[in-house]
Amino acid sequence: MGKGDRNKAMASDGFSLIPLQVRMMRTLGIDVSKKRFHVALLRENGKFVTKAFDNTPAGFQALERWLHAKGATHPNVCLESTGTYSEALATHLFEAGYTVSMENPARIKHFARSAGLRTKNDAVDARAIARYAEAMQPEPWAPAPREVRELKALVRRLEAQLAMRTQEQGRLEADPPPIVREEVETHIAYLDSAIEATRKRIRDHIDNHPGLKQDHELLKTIPGLGDTTAAHLLAELDVRRYPSARQAAAYLGLTPRQHQSGTSVHGPAHLAKEGNGRLRKALYFPALAAMRANPVIVAFAKRLRDRGKRPMVVVAAAMRKLIHIAFGVLKSQRPFNPQAA
Repeated sequence: MGKGDRNKAMASDGFSLIPLQVRMMRTLGIDVSKKRFHVALLRENGKFVTKAFDNTPAGFQALERWLHAKGATHPNVCLESTGTYSEALATHLFEAGYTVSMENPARIKHFARSAGLRTKNDAVDARAIARYAEAMQPEPWAPAPREVRELKALVRRLEAQLAMRTQEQGRLEADPPPIVREEVETHIAYLDSAIEATRKRIRDHIDNHPGLKQDHELLKTIPGLGDTTAAHLLAELDVRRYPSARQAAAYLGLTPRQHQSGTSVHGPAHLAKEGNGRLRKALYFPALAAMRANPVIVAFAKRLRDRGKRPMVVVAAAMRKLIHIAFGVLKSQRPFNPQAA
């Protein structure tokens, strides 16, 4: 193939592509927002067909009809992992028989930057996701079992209720006038009742599903993890997706990121903080408890302190160690063993 032929075989929108003659399957990139999602269907000729749909069950069905009309009945689908906005659509497409990938938005962002893409809007983002999927061939994704998805909904509802209570407690501590104080106190009492009801629903849900119950009991054998954190882990961390504890920690953004270059740049390492921020937040206080009560993490934290590590670095490392231990307990289906850990 000559230079001119190679240029024709590459995309014109800033992304280098695999030569057209070796691309066999269509790829669908989807950029999801709260109310709508934009799709970009990459065809065999290297060109895109784009469209926007409502981010609702009716919109999901409209997408399927549109794909069928375009003759793309089973494209490989790639979405950014954006939590509740994307999970419903991804689950619908998976259950409809599509091959679906869910990727970290940061990876796609860096891919687009490396390709020199400067324009940013929903349609362009959808095309970037499709280009990323074709170039990188991400691993297929599968939704968690229904009982885990339901547990996640309950756990996140509890998070929202606790956040509301914290806000109202702050208003109460600001000493509002009596005309407002009574309403705030009434709302706090209501939230206390709702929080206890949600916690009971979480306990009942776990007890009603033997697999969840067994995993929950196993996690509670780890000193530092209680009922609430164990439920968070079961809801937010699907160990089936990761071949190693390190990859699970990376998903949570708990792996250190170095900042060094040559001999002149030696910045301190810091957490990547990409991925599931909810679980990072949920692990902070359990890590502090584990640094006092978990023999493995007590010794681990002491070694770090003896090496002069800063307090927050030690806490972050303890959080990461907790994930490694929890991963091992769930994978092995055996209670926590300090010697094995």
